[in-house]
Amino acid sequence: MPQAATSLPPSSRRAGASALPLNDAYHLDENKSVAEHLALIPLDDAATLRVKGRARQLIQTVRDNRRRFGGIDRFLNEFGLTTREGIALMCLAEALLRIPDSDTADKMIRDKIGGAEWDKHIGKADSLFVNASTWALMLTGKVIADVEEEKALSVSAIAGKIVSRVGEPVVRQAMLHAMKIMGQQFVMGRSIGEALLRAEDAEKNGSRHSYDMLGEGARTMADAQRYFDAYDSAIHAIGKAAMGRGCIEAPGISVKLSALHPRYEYAKRATCVPDLSEKLLKLAQKCAQYNIGLTVDAEEAHRLEISLEIIGNVFRDPSLKGWDGFGLAIQSYQKRCTRVIDILANMCEETGQRMMVRLVKGAYWDSEVKYAQVNGLPGYPVFTRKNATDVSYLANAAKMLARRDVFYPMFATHNAYTVAAIMEMAGADQTGFEFQRLHGMGEPLYHQIVGRGEGKYPCRIYAPVGSHQDLLPYLVRRLL
Repeated sequence: MPQAATSLPPSSRRAGASALPLNDAYHLDENKSVAEHLALIPLDDAATLRVKGRARQLIQTVRDNRRRFGGIDRFLNEFGLTTREGIALMCLAEALLRIPDSDTADKMIRDKIGGAEWDKHIGKADSLFVNASTWALMLTGKVIADVEEEKALSVSAIAGKIVSRVGEPVVRQAMLHAMKIMGQQFVMGRSIGEALLRAEDAEKNGSRHSYDMLGEGARTMADAQRYFDAYDSAIHAIGKAAMGRGCIEAPGISVKLSALHPRYEYAKRATCVPDLSEKLLKLAQKCAQYNIGLTVDAEEAHRLEISLEIIGNVFRDPSLKGWDGFGLAIQSYQKRCTRVIDILANMCEETGQRMMVRLVKGAYWDSEVKYAQVNGLPGYPVFTRKNATDVSYLANAAKMLARRDVFYPMFATHNAYTVAAIMEMAGADQTGFEFQRLHGMGEPLYHQIVGRGEGKYPCRIYAPVGSHQDLLPYLVRRLL
């Protein structure tokens, strides 16, 4: 068992990003990058046919079991972001958290909800979750609707007209109640204790969990300390619940560097890198003592270099020797993802340590594109087409599977074709990796393959912990 060190030396080395080239692919031409990635996918025609057949099977079973699982998949079918109702819902949900005064919030409600046709969704879905949410949203819409022609009023509209006398403040409360309904679907628990208790049944069936303490980046040092304390408390709770299962089998924690420092940015590299290295090391040492996993979440592309520097500082620290639970997330929509994998593999070979690596597609696409446009960059750091990101995901998954000697790959996806392709690329050795999904999403897909027996795979659930007020920024990033 690794022994805790007192603190990380204030290392100024920049070997975290290694000497390997990284930024030659930062703004690489998209077509050239896609061609580079296509060459890395080891699927011939026969293998591709097998992948398509297995994916078709998985999708058909998902469709056959929609009534059983319901939840967010049904909700998104009803309130897609191409519909007026879906757009109103997402805009209002996020905006309500950012509006400081009640009057402005009430005006926003009138603007976004009043014209939407919530009642047309009632009864169409067979999911209790969808219909409960729809009734709450319809109530808010009816409260502020303009109902002038009495002869055209339905029973629900008449009820809405009566309710309208109470005004927008009631609507605000109704809307927040609707958000709580969504929160129950997406948040594992309001506290880490509640989340751990809720996870027990799923873990009996082969699922694992990585807990994420909800909240956006720190704006002050007081914020950063509050987040650090929350991570610290969560690690202790998770460690006790782990009961010596080891960093693979046990639940783990996901950590955002932006939550631990208010100036986590390249311009403040000289101060934020040492500070964040020290804070992350302290959290990693606690995880090592309990032998549970810690994964550093991926964030924006312009922070990639300093994040690799911080991760390199911590991963190389002698106090963590013998613990294979340190990990990070990498994003396949970044054109530099393949370079990052090579850098991490070198880091593992140098230290003799294995690293847990979560491959995701990426959740900051809108802000990445806008950042490049506003700053007049020569290109985008991310792929602008979804199919290009899909190609990159498979290419990088293949690289990770080929290096299971130094990585423990964790494939976060809700895409049936991607799941089938990873099974195919894993070859005869179907061990040494896991799938991952978001809590509240992908359950009908993973229900088919998760388990402990032969032909089954482990799946770790990314489980947010916190209030519904903290949920929405996280949720909007993943739905847009």
